[in-house]
Amino acid sequence: MATVLSVSGSPSATSRTARLLRHLDTRLTAQGHQVIPLDVRTIPAEALLGADFRHPAIVEATELFARADGVVIGTPVYKAAYSGLLKSLLDLLPQYGLVGKTVLPLATGGSTAHVLAIDYALRPVLSSMGAAHIVQGWFTLDKDLAVGADGTLTVAPGPAEALAQVVDQFAEALGSRPAPQAATGRAA
Repeated sequence: MATVLSVSGSPSATSRTARLLRHLDTRLTAQGHQVIPLDVRTIPAEALLGADFRHPAIVEATELFARADGVVIGTPVYKAAYSGLLKSLLDLLPQYGLVGKTVLPLATGGSTAHVLAIDYALRPVLSSMGAAHIVQGWFTLDKDLAVGADGTLTVAPGPAEALAQVVDQFAEALGSRPAPQAATGRAA
């Protein structure tokens, strides 16, 4: 069983991105993984924007990343990139805060014009932070995510099947991940 940190980078309390992550968390939990949800919007703005590395919420988030074997990062796409809220958190984590981690990047947005945001905006940052393995990410259109009156999320059949495959590949990669190596900060 692996520990998975499920990070929502959406600033919205009614976010489809966060609901999608929580929906996928249940699949990972059913596969025997311990999933810890983290909604970046719950971290105080003054800690994020003031780059307060010692703020208890930043310290706690950093510890959650360190403890995780794998990280699912979900973000809405704004202006062809991941959210500024997510960027604020990633900037406050240690430079090699993803060393030894398997990472699944996910994004939601209103247009297929933003589908490359994962590969051209988010993946380079995750890679620079030392992620051991960044599995294939997935972009889901907002129109394929329906929120019921009770707040439950329904994913359209085609995207639901694709997301299940991506999550299963992530879970499989977690099971075969190499042992973490300490970052030296030097090129090999």
